[in-house]
Amino acid sequence: MPTLIAGVILLFAILLVLVRAFIGPTVYDRILAMNTMGTKTVIFVALLGFITRRPEFLDIALLYAILNFLGTIAILKYVKHRRLG
Repeated sequence: MPTLIAGVILLFAILLVLVRAFIGPTVYDRILAMNTMGTKTVIFVALLGFITRRPEFLDIALLYAILNFLGTIAILKYVKHRRLG
């Protein structure tokens, strides 16, 4: 039961971050909100793996964390230089 409550709270936090991504006044607020949403999604996938007793979900969560990190770096580099190369 506590893990279910944690999942619901985490989904509510993801919803709040998604709202922040839409109303962020600057592009950096939106990038930070999307990065935070990605991090919370990683935690949610890991929690889902714990609830369902499937350890392979942790591999998926780690892969998503790496992709979230690389995506954030690429977007910030593009915003700063207007090119990725």
